[in-house]
Amino acid sequence: MAENKEYFTQEMENGSIQISEDVVASVTGMAVLEVEGVCGLSSSIGTDIAEMLGMKTLSKGVRLSTTETGALRIDCDVVSKFGQNIFELAKNVQENVKSSVESVTGLSVAEVNVTVCGIALPKDNKK
Repeated sequence: MAENKEYFTQEMENGSIQISEDVVASVTGMAVLEVEGVCGLSSSIGTDIAEMLGMKTLSKGVRLSTTETGALRIDCDVVSKFGQNIFELAKNVQENVKSSVESVTGLSVAEVNVTVCGIALPKDNKK
């Protein structure tokens, strides 16, 4: 996430509500990690450096954008546990992310795109 943070704004009767993209990304990250068979989110070099400096983030591997209609588009980079059905896992991630983000933030989610970037092998199989 960039220095100049984006906010998702909802106009209400009594004013407006702004939700930081970091909040939406964190909710997304938690929803992904709740799915059975997910090992974690794939990180970039920037989040790896941040974690080495002691800054934990649930938004690694999550990118947010909006569609032409203003609905939310979420892209997740996921690492699966070995032996999981990849398509079933991705479908479960899509459903859980959409449900969680919409219920927690009230934002409309148009798309949840899941990219399975890797498979984590059991510790005893690693050499």
